[in-house]
Parts: sequence; C-alpha cells; structure tokens
Amino acid sequence: MTTSWKAWTSGFIGVLIFSGSLPATRVGLADFVPLFLTSARAVIAAVLGAALLIALREKRPLRSDLFPLAIVALGVVVGFPLLTALALTSINSAQSIVFIGLLPLCTALFGVLRAGERPSAVFWMFSVTGAALVSGFALSTAADMAVEGALLMIAAILVCGLGYAEGGRLSRRLGGWQVISWAMVLSLPVMLPIALWTMPDDFADVSTAGWLALSYVSLFSMMIGFIFWYRGLALGGISSVGQLQLLQPLLGFVLAAGLLHEKVSLPMLATALLVVLCVAGSRRFA
Repeated sequence: MTTSWKAWTSGFIGVLIFSGSLPATRVGLADFVPLFLTSARAVIAAVLGAALLIALREKRPLRSDLFPLAIVALGVVVGFPLLTALALTSINSAQSIVFIGLLPLCTALFGVLRAGERPSAVFWMFSVTGAALVSGFALSTAADMAVEGALLMIAAILVCGLGYAEGGRLSRRLGGWQVISWAMVLSLPVMLPIALWTMPDDFADVSTAGWLALSYVSLFSMMIGFIFWYRGLALGGISSVGQLQLLQPLLGFVLAAGLLHEKVSLPMLATALLVVLCVAGSRRFA
C-alpha cells in the first residue's frame, strides 16, 4: 500500500469513528450536563494517554512544543467537545452534523496558515464547493434551527479546524497518538477539577445508554479516533486528507437515524451525497 493510500485509509477510519461523536454526545446529555460530559471524557482519555506514554517510555515534548500542544488541547480536547455539547442542548444531532461539512475547509485554511501547505486551485474549488453546499443547507433550514445552537456549532468548527491542523503538523515529528496524549495530559489539571465539580449527585441514576455514550466519546472520540486521524494528516497532508471530513455528515446521518430515530430529510441526504463528490474531487487534485 502506498503512503497516499495509507494516509487516506487511516484518515477514513478516524472520520468513521468521529461520526459517532455527536450522536453519542446527544445521548450522553440525557444523563450528564455539558461541562461534566466534556471534562469527564477528557479526564478518562488523559489517564489512558498518560498510561501509554509511561508504559512505552515516550520522551517528553520539547519546551517549544508546549504552546502548539496547548492549541491542540484548547481546540479538540476542550473547545470542540464543550461547544458541541452546548449546541446539542438546543439542536438535534442530525442538524449539528450538517455543520461538520464546514470542517474540511476550516482545517485546510489552518493547514495553510500553520503548516505552510499550498493546495492547488482546483482543490480549493472542490473544498469551497463542499463548504458552500453545507452552508446553503444550514441557511435554508435556519427557520427550524435554534440560532444559538448554530452559532455554537460554527465556533466549534473554527476551534476544531485549528486543533486538527496544529495536531497534524506536530504528528509529523511526535507521532499521532503521542500528540493527542500529551495534549490531554496538559489539559488534565484543568479538566479534573471541573469533572469533580460538575459530576452527578448520584451515579446510580445514570442510564446504561449514558454510560455507553460517555465511554464512546472518552475512548473512541477522544483517543482512538485521533490515533488514526492525526496519522492520516501527517502522512497525506492536512489540507488533502482533511477533506475526508466531508463524509462525516453522511455517516453521522445514518447513526442519527438508526440509533436516535431522528428525522433525516431528503435535502440533508442530498447535501451529504453532493459533498461526497467534492471529497472525490479534492482527493484527485489535492
């Protein structure tokens, strides 16, 4: 398998795992408040990451790596999980998933700013087209969508794109799982007190679905998915492999409809299918 295909295969596995994040978060919010769900997932994943770093005797990052790791932590450990959890209190997961179609363009822009990448003009055409399709759909359904939830999702996309680009850049030197592990360890002194402060009064009241949701976002969304995702970005380029995120709405719709029984409209599905074509185009001309 060529490096290109390794990158895209690894990236796709990451996207596949991330596709369950918003539906799982929606389920978890039935039992946990947004702050606890965000902080608890970070703490659980940080403990796992720290154990791996110690067991495999990984070298500590350089002092110059601390600021980039802080950006990763703020973007994907704190910012995106918290902002999406808050958004999902006013919109459903199917509506929130549509906004994920904006993430590839955002990631590509930060890939240019932070990693010095220079994608081709045709690549930008497909990337912008995919983002425009998603934006157009979001605007067309604005009447049925809480403005607060939409704004929170846009903010989540911005911080996540920055975290993805910074993490992809660092992964070229430190390794994918090492980057996300160090970022989570760096966030632990802040996230642990928040988790203790916002924990439920009685865990006996938490449903099985709530525990499963917390387990998924902690182990898969916060750790395992990033191992594949950052590896793909490091091998294939942040802007290029980042376009795989355009597939996430389609995969997320399947989960939202199948697991949460949320309504997935024909325009939603049509938008998702069109952005799949944009992924193919950007893959060809990346």
